[in-house]
Parts: sequence; structure tokens; C-alpha cells
Amino acid sequence: MKKFAIFLGLFFGTAGIAVAQSGDAEAGKEKSQVCAACHGPNGESPTDMYPHLAGQHEKYLLKQLKDYKLASETGGEEGRSNPVMMGQVASLSEQDMADLAAFFASQDEPKGETPEDLIASGRDLYRRGNPETNMPSCAGCHGPRGNGMGLAAFPDISGQHAAYTKSQLEMFRKGERANDPNGMMQGVTEKMTDEEIELLSKFLSGLY
Repeated sequence: MKKFAIFLGLFFGTAGIAVAQSGDAEAGKEKSQVCAACHGPNGESPTDMYPHLAGQHEKYLLKQLKDYKLASETGGEEGRSNPVMMGQVASLSEQDMADLAAFFASQDEPKGETPEDLIASGRDLYRRGNPETNMPSCAGCHGPRGNGMGLAAFPDISGQHAAYTKSQLEMFRKGERANDPNGMMQGVTEKMTDEEIELLSKFLSGLY
């Protein structure tokens, strides 16, 4: 039953990462200028193909940067493979990554909207999962409002671009993204239909 409480480790993370050094948000602000084109000056992405970073858990952000760095060092064989991000992090130090994570985590979380006609069905799927296919509840790891668990590095999945959420769930399902702890997200998304992915992605955009 424990595995049914594990969901959307989305945009995802792992519970096993330790923050080796303390990030400096002010230093991260200066270093984040190169990130602004895709993620906005404060981490609120202007386009739905890139994620919002503002207000995301610091531990999760650091985990993702380190995973991109690992992918850049292993040719995508390990970590989180993404050509754009692998190039961006290749020259970053441990402190650079910690500072960037601290900066974006300190920003106000953006707000989105859920289409009115999807609120009830989206809420039900998010809270209950799908017992018929053993798809677990998202709320088990990400909480009733989608805020995640900072200490466990489970991400805040509320207010995210629906298109980005959808793309990540599909990548987990295809095995194109595999930096989730113990393959939990891959296991969950294998149980999801296209319609469920679409519904959850739109619902989460307006969940707070």
C-alpha cells in the first residue's frame, strides 16, 4: 500500500539528496540572469514549454540542477537528460547551483487557473487516484493543495503550466525521464491514460 501514496515525484525529485552548502539567494539573483529568457526574471516562465521555478522547493530545485549536471557529464546516460539544460549547467559549480536554487525558491509562486468544468473531476482524480487501475492518489506525496514536501524533495506541482506538466508526465510514462526516486513516477504514469494526464495537468494549474 505504501507505493499507492507516492505520486508525481513531477516534476520531480528524490528524497535522498542532501544540500551540501547553503545557497545565497542574492548571489543566485545575479547568476539567474542567463535563466530569464526561458524562465522569466523571477522564475515565472512566460511560455508554457518551460516550467515556472518561482516558489519551488529549494531542495528539489538543487536536485534537478545536479541531475542535469550529471547528465551533461555522462552524455545523458545518467541524471536528467535535456540538451538545453545540460548545456546551461555544464559550467556551474556546486555553489552556483545552490545559489540559484535559493533564489528561485525565495520568489512568489505564480498562480494559474483550472477550467471550471474540470474542477470536480480533476479534484477527485487528484485526491483518490484511480482504484480500478491502482493509480495512487497524488495528494499522498504532494499534499491536498499540491505544495509537495520540501524536506523529501517532492515538488510543488500547483500553479504550473498545464502543457509543461503534461509533457513531464508523458516523458515519465515513456521512460524518457528517469530521475525519479526508485522509478516511482514511471510506475505511476504507466497506469495513467492520456485523458487522465490531460485532466490532472489542467487541474494542477489552478490548485492552491
